[in-house]
Amino acid sequence: MTFDKLLVNNENQSTEFIKLSSGLSNSEKQSNSLHKRNHSRNLSTSSLKLKNTVKKRCIQQEKYEETSKLQVFFTHLCYTILEIFGHIREFMRKWGLEKRKGAVDNNTEDFAPLFNSYESFHTRNVYVRNRDCFNRPVCSVPGAEIELVERKSDDYNWTFYYTGEKIKVLNMGSYNYLGFAENNGPSSKSAMKSIEDFGVSSCSSRQELGTLKCHLELEELLAKFLGVEAALVTGMGFATNALSIPAIIEKDCLILSDELNHVSLILGSRLSGATIRVFKHNNVQDLESKLKKAIIEGHPVTRRPWRKILIVVEGVYSMEGTITPLPEIIALKKKYKAYLYLDEAHSIGAVGPTGRGVVEHYGCDPKDVDVLMGTFSKSFGAAGGYVAGSQKLIDSLKNTSHSHCYASSMSAPVCMQTKKTLEIIMGLDGTKEGQRRIEQLAENTRYFRDKLKKMGFIVYGNSTSPVVPTLCFLPSKVVAFNRLMLEKGIAVVTVGYPATSLVGSRVRFCISAAYTREMIDKVLQAVCECGDQIGLKFSRKIQQ
Repeated sequence: MTFDKLLVNNENQSTEFIKLSSGLSNSEKQSNSLHKRNHSRNLSTSSLKLKNTVKKRCIQQEKYEETSKLQVFFTHLCYTILEIFGHIREFMRKWGLEKRKGAVDNNTEDFAPLFNSYESFHTRNVYVRNRDCFNRPVCSVPGAEIELVERKSDDYNWTFYYTGEKIKVLNMGSYNYLGFAENNGPSSKSAMKSIEDFGVSSCSSRQELGTLKCHLELEELLAKFLGVEAALVTGMGFATNALSIPAIIEKDCLILSDELNHVSLILGSRLSGATIRVFKHNNVQDLESKLKKAIIEGHPVTRRPWRKILIVVEGVYSMEGTITPLPEIIALKKKYKAYLYLDEAHSIGAVGPTGRGVVEHYGCDPKDVDVLMGTFSKSFGAAGGYVAGSQKLIDSLKNTSHSHCYASSMSAPVCMQTKKTLEIIMGLDGTKEGQRRIEQLAENTRYFRDKLKKMGFIVYGNSTSPVVPTLCFLPSKVVAFNRLMLEKGIAVVTVGYPATSLVGSRVRFCISAAYTREMIDKVLQAVCECGDQIGLKFSRKIQQ
């Protein structure tokens, strides 16, 4: 099945409507024409009001505070100094004045190098000094509190050794939005019980002997939850994007991708062989401009119309905390006969009154989104991902998606963890526990965001997004904040260049329904103290 057939069906329906109208009498035509004009005028007015309301809400909730020029200058200066000292040390290593501790290509000069030495420049001279802030070993369930394995280094983080001790800290970095990442409870018990029936692996792909009964049950339940005809689950969320997009779109097609899309979406788009054009983040005007240009100019080589145009966006952007303006994108998709691929990895379960993602958040019809994608490694406390949509779409993916045909299927314990969690979210377990967690997450998110802004931090993202990025700017402050928070018994995720823009270094808090108000207050107090100590309260719009 191709999406072109869907377009033909829509055109056929329009033709039938025209034929039906032409068979009416003159009086009926005039009456219908007058009614249509009045009805269209009312619809246009209502649509315009709705569009303006939605647009205003998006702008109000995601308006960023501009970075001061002074802060931009100091950030660039900091990276310039790091670059200069890095080259000095590279010179010293080359001439034997300093021992080279990084990876070295031992092949002779007549061999092509296995890796490019310069690509590791940032790793050797910047990342290694901060490596204690990353890749910390965890030895517990990633719940509201976690246990870290204590490690130390005597050579500036080139190597680590373990002390044998554990550090218990509050966890502000995991994607455990609804708190289902636990080793006790209905979901965990269901996962453990499944091992007795299915073992821990199917040892086969879905297309061969890897389809289990629980896979089919999960897919049926998921389709019902999302309000679509069918769904297909895979064992890895990253592979869901990377291997599903090439099965949907191909050469002589066009992909319009948001500039801040996840790397799995970027990889899938590149593997498809389609032409890729990037539009500004959440900028509907830029997207429409590129849509118009693509339709007018066609393929740059053949000048023929594109076979398909696919718009690729995320529901909640994991690094920005922003939410895509879905109603406006759906309107553009319909206007220009394009198709829409929506990645709800960070929004499914975490956004919307009943956890059905940004589609529910905006009150949109899920059938207006051609391809719905999401993962189970966030709100569901499991692993894997899904693609959902029409029955014809899913039937096609079962024969063309490499994640279904070649990759090992989702293990039974993971599948049952996901299925039981979904039942709880939907209230099929006979309790209101799922709804309670969704509401608790929304309350925790609003409280945490509001308090951070009142303290004077620059906070990015939508007011309902559980991803809360807080700007730090300088790389030295990013590292200092991470280490100070760990000393106060709180584990956070800090991100800097090249994962962000040069001046976009930040700490990314991920809020969970598992947090109590006392936990959140403890974190806020520690954040406030660290912010005062190293100077992170950059906001000039402190809320009262």
